[in-house]
Amino acid sequence: MLFKAKKKAEIGDRIFFKNGVKGIVEKVYDNSVITKITENNTELEFKENITVIAHKNYKVLA
Repeated sequence: MLFKAKKKAEIGDRIFFKNGVKGIVEKVYDNSVITKITENNTELEFKENITVIAHKNYKVLA
């Protein structure tokens, strides 16, 4: 899996977080992003497949 060097995602970027969850950024805030979950290989459940992720807790996929 390849990651981009940038720390802050932009709208439309694909991100990876929580050891197996992938999503697409829908909105960017100062300290976090709202993400639509596209792939979840964990036992975590997300209401309506949308979640908020702090910038320090994800990596942008290349």
